[in-house]
Amino acid sequence: MQLQEKPQLQPKIDSIFPDESSIPTEFQLPDPIHQTEYLIDGLLRQWEGSRQEVSSSIYVKTADGFSQKVIGSVPILSEKEALEALDAAVVAYNNGRGHWPTMSVSGRIEHIQDFAYRMKEKKQEVVNLLMWEIGKSYPDSEKEFDRTIAYIEDTIDALKNLDRTNSRFVLEQGIIGQIRRAPLGVTLCLGPTNYPLNETFTTLIPALIMGNTVILKPPRLGVLLNRPLLEAFRDAFPPGVVNVIYGKGRDITPPLMASGKVDALAFIGSSKAASSLKKLHPKPHRLRSVLGLEAKNPGIILPYADLDLAVKECVLGTLSYNGQRCTALKILFVHSQIIDVFLERFCDAIANLKFGMPWEKGVTLTPLPDIEKPKYLTELVEDAKSLGAKVVNEAGGTVNKTFFYPAVLYPITSQMRVYHEEQFGPVIPIVPFDDIEVPIQYMVESDYGQQVSIFGNNADTISKLVDPLVNQVSRVNLNSQCQRGPDTFPFTARKDSAEGTLSVTDALYAFSLPTLVAAKQTDINKGMLTQIVREHKSNFLSTDFIL
Repeated sequence: MQLQEKPQLQPKIDSIFPDESSIPTEFQLPDPIHQTEYLIDGLLRQWEGSRQEVSSSIYVKTADGFSQKVIGSVPILSEKEALEALDAAVVAYNNGRGHWPTMSVSGRIEHIQDFAYRMKEKKQEVVNLLMWEIGKSYPDSEKEFDRTIAYIEDTIDALKNLDRTNSRFVLEQGIIGQIRRAPLGVTLCLGPTNYPLNETFTTLIPALIMGNTVILKPPRLGVLLNRPLLEAFRDAFPPGVVNVIYGKGRDITPPLMASGKVDALAFIGSSKAASSLKKLHPKPHRLRSVLGLEAKNPGIILPYADLDLAVKECVLGTLSYNGQRCTALKILFVHSQIIDVFLERFCDAIANLKFGMPWEKGVTLTPLPDIEKPKYLTELVEDAKSLGAKVVNEAGGTVNKTFFYPAVLYPITSQMRVYHEEQFGPVIPIVPFDDIEVPIQYMVESDYGQQVSIFGNNADTISKLVDPLVNQVSRVNLNSQCQRGPDTFPFTARKDSAEGTLSVTDALYAFSLPTLVAAKQTDINKGMLTQIVREHKSNFLSTDFIL
């Protein structure tokens, strides 16, 4: 496919960033938010030390030219404060004897519901900060908030269902037993930059509701949005149950892991970082790890696919939130019979995507939150070009400060970096193939194994692909983009892409373990158990039915 020069995009890219005076009033931020608070042991402590400046992905034009918008700052805590947070969580858990881990399920649910109520009151503030800090469009920022609230509510419902199932005694071979789920202990929760609210809460909420105490360290990008929630955490939970700390991860997370007092690690990020953290734990066999890591999900477009549908889903899969999703389609394998038509339609569809500021109506492509990311993406493009690939879409790879216009690269070969590396951004490598073994072998040899999307309408061909591919990835998507939802489906992966399984129900299991009380079926035991249950003497031994 030959690129046709169309000069109209370049001027729009050059003028993407606004005058500060032109920003709609409802989306303007007040003066920079210089946060001094952090939460340890139920107290909002004040920090008087150094702080990390928080800059937006957005540049604005002022009298002195364009400058990156500074939206605030957050504390840079030291190892000392991190360990104080750990001590608070350890004391609150108290070897499983604390108020929170021994509380009834209904009691913990009430605290979570109280937090959700308080969180809803902060929606506008959180959404605005999310949009400004990481450049996510305003509607998508709202969706992230609303989806997080829905996740909390679904988690509560899932735990109620689980508890109803467990609210009875079982009789087996002369043994009376009651089986429930018990917490693990202290959880260190480290969320990602691309979904700093939702993805963080998909581990934080199930960890809490199952009776664990938590240390939450927000990600480097997407950090300031947690400030409006600090009071909600403080007021909704007993002291020490939720502790929120800030600082440089390389300084404050290693001492936490090296202490051996962290019982569960909830981490969403790179496999390299996850491995480093796990190695620091003195007893890694005791550590429960729930990890969401990188992925290189392929899309496979077969010769008789519905091209209108395939193009639509592949554009969504590669460029939703600028491709900054672990579930994004990060490489496309297109059959040679349809490659020319696919490229033409695909590039046309990208050219019709609106780009601009995240508050603009209908915008799809926005600035990237990491100021270094355009440089990395440009390196991938130049490497591919030096080895024979071409940028086949208009203005592909054009950079304006933190904005990177999508680059469609074709043809891609295994010698190119973008063939192997997870770009995590708007660079789209396309590989032509004649033999279906090409994409299959790619997946076999890949270090990653999260998902794949297959586009086609031949039942025989699809069925022959499904059977081997379900053993390479955790989810095979038919004629649709890769995605996490719905949250009731299991979310996991193979190889270097994940450890543990998340979904509304699976997460409850991930942050707990089965525990039972058993007794021989004697008159003494039956009478004692009846008295305990009837007089509500135990939160564990109970037949209460939560509605």
